[in-house]
Amino acid sequence: MMKNMLFLVYLINFLGFFMVSTMAKDSNDQLMTLSKLKMFVDELQDMPRIKGYDVINGVHVPKSLKIGMYKKKWKFHRDLPASEVFAYGTSRHTATVPGPTIEAIYGVDSYITWRNHLPSKHILPWDPSIPIATTTFKKGIPTVVHLHGGIDEPQSDGHSEAWFTKHFKHHGPKWTTKTYHYHNYQHPGTMWYHDHAMGLTRVNILAGLMGAYVIQQPNVEGPLGLIYGEEYDRPLVVFDRGFRSDGSIYMNSTGNNPSIHPQWQPEYFGDAIIVNGKAWPYMNVKRRKYRFRIINASNARFFKFVFTNNMSFIHVASDSAYHESPVELHDLLLAPSEIADVIVDFSKSKSKSKSVILANDAVYPYPFGDPVNEENSKVMKFIINSDHEVQTGHIPHKLITYRPPDISTASNTRYIAFYEYASDIDEPTHLYINGKSYEAPVTEMPKVGTSEIWNIINLTEDNHPLHIHLGLFVVLEQIELVNIEEFKGCMMKLNDAIKCKIDKYSHGKRTKVVIHEKGWKNVYKMMPGYVTKIFVKFSLIHSNESYPFDATAEPGYVYHCHILDHEDNVMMRPLKFVN
Repeated sequence: MMKNMLFLVYLINFLGFFMVSTMAKDSNDQLMTLSKLKMFVDELQDMPRIKGYDVINGVHVPKSLKIGMYKKKWKFHRDLPASEVFAYGTSRHTATVPGPTIEAIYGVDSYITWRNHLPSKHILPWDPSIPIATTTFKKGIPTVVHLHGGIDEPQSDGHSEAWFTKHFKHHGPKWTTKTYHYHNYQHPGTMWYHDHAMGLTRVNILAGLMGAYVIQQPNVEGPLGLIYGEEYDRPLVVFDRGFRSDGSIYMNSTGNNPSIHPQWQPEYFGDAIIVNGKAWPYMNVKRRKYRFRIINASNARFFKFVFTNNMSFIHVASDSAYHESPVELHDLLLAPSEIADVIVDFSKSKSKSKSVILANDAVYPYPFGDPVNEENSKVMKFIINSDHEVQTGHIPHKLITYRPPDISTASNTRYIAFYEYASDIDEPTHLYINGKSYEAPVTEMPKVGTSEIWNIINLTEDNHPLHIHLGLFVVLEQIELVNIEEFKGCMMKLNDAIKCKIDKYSHGKRTKVVIHEKGWKNVYKMMPGYVTKIFVKFSLIHSNESYPFDATAEPGYVYHCHILDHEDNVMMRPLKFVN
């Protein structure tokens, strides 16, 4: 009886998928010719800013917010018809793509009730054959919000199985609360919030569900003298999209293995580059310093940012953590979900130069894919005012020093292997971590307050950005595997790095960790054919204290690849803490 019920659920979900896909095809399946869209005609938006705190008698105090998810129309380009999107906002009218930038203060609690106002049917095709948040016979689009980089209690982390539908009518097996409690008791820096529903993350984010979140610590950041304020300190949320000629977001409704997965494909790429909700926007800037908090919110696209006039980036923070000292770079590689906090000094542009283009030169998929084309090689244009400006804000020689990793304190060493599986036609079918599906019993159970060494063994041909919820880590070394096919053959049989004698194979070329990525990270690029050794800390990096909440509570946490198409199918594993 149970088998029959499960088959019926699958059938209903598949029919729902088929109807959405067919409707999308029937409406207009003709791809927009992006060369017809003129670049740099829409001005860069500064997304609405919402304070996650109140000020009473000059004192910062906790605040409660209600932020909804709405279906609405959104103009990505002046000459493109409005697109149906899902957007975060305090109302349907104010909802934006990306969502509002939430500004929090260190040590001041923010309480957010995330409300799902989405319709019963998705605007994009989804695949019921992968592990997915399902409402079985019920209607509604499952959503849940994860604060990427946040150090928060399990109930507020946005667990993939803690999803909920409109008005909280239905929810997943790990759902616990309507209101999330963000302690903001962590180092200052830039994060982002986004959807995290099981098996739907890629389509919900593709539809528009993401936004920036910044924790400020005035008594620590103020003395640094860095740029501050809305005019000169801007989050830049960057992602790629494809469009049909009717303006709708394009996502291929046929999988690369349609007999196995009707819709799932291993990576999504679109040729239109979107910054703060506009395709190839422009920004008028003064001839002075600006601060940009760049968030790669793409499903699968890596960006290698470079200025066409060879201007440099002054890199001050990676992901959510400041460096000890600023680093000057002429190009900047960001994987999906990585964040770069940079200073750009437009006074360094030649006085006769009136504009500069922020370009992209990362192949896709990375690192063995196609070269960029005319459309996806351009990101945005800066139009530079000819008048010289009096500079405010400076770049200090020293930023913030956190306690460096002490390898001798590591309480455990783990081997984490990445696998990709293919069909008879040699097309990817799914990806696993440690050869296990997400549903397999939890195997990573660190002790709260400890540190561990994780050896990430990438046996695939892709670069996988690994994201660990709650934990931060420092990359220690990257060593190429030799005779990898021999080692991979053993791993596919035994799934045990020790029994397969990993030391025999991990002595190839050593790739240096670039200087601006040597600090504390919450996501990192795991090179194909390499073992990447990381030191993971399960306590606060700024104080070495344990967490101000019970990290052992349900529903626990997860770690996963942040290529969203991989995460959904199903390159993600549970992470459970113990005392």
